[in-house]
Amino acid sequence: MILTISNTSLTAKIDTHGAELISLQSEGIEFIWQADPNCWNWHAPILFPFIGRLKENQYTYKGKTYSMPEHGFIRDCQFDILAMTNELAILTFSSTSETLQYYPFTFTLNVKYEIWGEGLRVHFTLENTGDEEMLFALGSHPAFNIPLEDHLTFNDYYLSFFPSKCRTTIPLEEHYANLEKKTLGQTNTCIGLNHELFCNNSLIYETKGFNAFILESEKSIHDITVAYKDFPYVALWSPYQNKANFVSIAPWHGITDTTTSTGKLEDWLGMNRLLTKEKFKTEYSIIVH
Repeated sequence: MILTISNTSLTAKIDTHGAELISLQSEGIEFIWQADPNCWNWHAPILFPFIGRLKENQYTYKGKTYSMPEHGFIRDCQFDILAMTNELAILTFSSTSETLQYYPFTFTLNVKYEIWGEGLRVHFTLENTGDEEMLFALGSHPAFNIPLEDHLTFNDYYLSFFPSKCRTTIPLEEHYANLEKKTLGQTNTCIGLNHELFCNNSLIYETKGFNAFILESEKSIHDITVAYKDFPYVALWSPYQNKANFVSIAPWHGITDTTTSTGKLEDWLGMNRLLTKEKFKTEYSIIVH
């Protein structure tokens, strides 16, 4: 089912399948990538309980081996509607006997989309409903149309950063994070967009406190900002081989498997821990002009 929320300046559409944002429009402009199976058949999937690709698509926990698809399974789950108004929608999903085959924890995940002015807030509330500590990763993967106007090109845009400072970047090798090759990324200045920027897959940065990542062009009054507080990682990505006209700005509480990973969930880099009956809350915003 497709849900629509709006105000006088902004309209968002959310699919209950995966609780995925599939459209964000203002002044006749569509800001969200409209999914093309030849490039990337998603819009803005939610990533849970893993982020990225696992070695051999599996992991172990307490000596048992589990299979897990890339970015977890929640993006393929059907959510229920918990509440809805003109400017707000809350969707919910709880673990099932099927999810326990992939992930040995019980949980409830609520996702709230809330329009305000020219922005959309995306809230996550994860509750550990089980009797043991839960380990998880949680993130989002929104993809934005670039260019936003027909007379512009991908290369007419650039990325800018707030605060303007260097951030630690973690390179990927064959889809896995190489922690031994961490360097300082030059996010203290604007970075011009071109497809070669993503020739080695995602650009992953460590982030702390408040961060804003902006896609903009000197040839346009329209821009996109993704803002958040206290997400430890962000990934910037566009598919290099297909040279698709979108850029994803993906805030993550967690990170993809590493080149030195043992496959044990207990040792997984970036995993969050949630005690029984506790709740984990986080949010990010998309602001468009």
